[in-house]
Amino acid sequence: MASSDRNPGSPGIATTNDRPVYVIGAGPGGLAAAAALRARGVRAVVLEKSDQVGASWRAHYDRLHLHTTRALSGLPGLKMPRSFGRWVSRDDVVRYLEKYVDHHELEIVTGVEVSRVDRTPDGSAWLLHASGGRELTGSAVVVATGHNHTPHLPAWPHSASYKGELLHAADYRNPTPFQGKDVLVVGVGNTGAEIAADLASGGASRVRLAVRTPPYILRRTTAGWPAQRTGILVRRLPVGLVDRAGDVVCRLSVPDLSAQGLPRPTRGLYSRVNEGAIPVQDVGLIAAIRAGEVEPVTALDSFDAATGEALLADGSRLAPDVIIAATGYRRSLEGLVGHLGVLDAQGRPTVHGPRTSPQAPALHFTGFTNPISGMFREMALDAERIARAVARAPRHR
Repeated sequence: MASSDRNPGSPGIATTNDRPVYVIGAGPGGLAAAAALRARGVRAVVLEKSDQVGASWRAHYDRLHLHTTRALSGLPGLKMPRSFGRWVSRDDVVRYLEKYVDHHELEIVTGVEVSRVDRTPDGSAWLLHASGGRELTGSAVVVATGHNHTPHLPAWPHSASYKGELLHAADYRNPTPFQGKDVLVVGVGNTGAEIAADLASGGASRVRLAVRTPPYILRRTTAGWPAQRTGILVRRLPVGLVDRAGDVVCRLSVPDLSAQGLPRPTRGLYSRVNEGAIPVQDVGLIAAIRAGEVEPVTALDSFDAATGEALLADGSRLAPDVIIAATGYRRSLEGLVGHLGVLDAQGRPTVHGPRTSPQAPALHFTGFTNPISGMFREMALDAERIARAVARAPRHR
């Protein structure tokens, strides 16, 4: 009989005979799911391709803090310590994830990358194809590889002619390398907005922010009330109602920046959320724009093939020293599960949390949405729901 290596630090694991639930990814979503499963008596093995848990969080820029409150960001079975403060830093998130593994005695196997998930020949379980030629058989699978998996850099025409430094926001850590430089940040999601503010306060000689669609900007708190709590309250309300209420709140709490080049959005807040555009939580952008330290400009469309200049949507030309593309990420699930018919045209899972597709029973996804109620909170809720669904299955009763 094949044995199962239960040593979290072991580099080799054989095909198991007890068919645990395999969780792919040791970020917050994967760890939460594993802990919730373990609490229900279901063995869960977390497979992580890097050598540490929370790899994506370790790689984020230095000044990053959760945009959700500490009290509403804890994962199942362990609250975040009060010492972390209301807005938890990147480093404290990593510390929390490490503590979470120890607290729940989770079974983590690092250095193992899963490349493909298939049904077993008899259709009774899942077969995971992993690095090193491993084939692992699991009763169920939870895919938690992350909403921000693979950096996306647009294929701007003639970008090879650009003579400056072009990098994705995933490679940005802090403003020190860009002191005294002219920087163009492309993209005004939360990452682009925060990097622009960071550069402005960190010594860049000039910071411009390329905007295609004006975002909704929300104060992180209003009179002590966090925006996340509002997001939780309105999440189930009609879209049109939330759009109207959101417009009123934004007009009352956020100054009109049209004169500085950033007009108010014309499409409703919740309508934009349903399209995947999360509101920008203000952590310094408003003040930087009003002070002229960050200059909004129109979207980057292409580059001049002869001069290498950046060509903007309004026809203007820029020659910045550095371009930082805060242009998002891809989930990159196609190779892993694309052949199973569980992804939509944009590569997103068609089902989420406890639900599974009829053609892929016991294949769960978590962490692939970005709700206004807070990603950590939703991953925690998803984990409990997934655990209940898995524990109810006949093979785990």
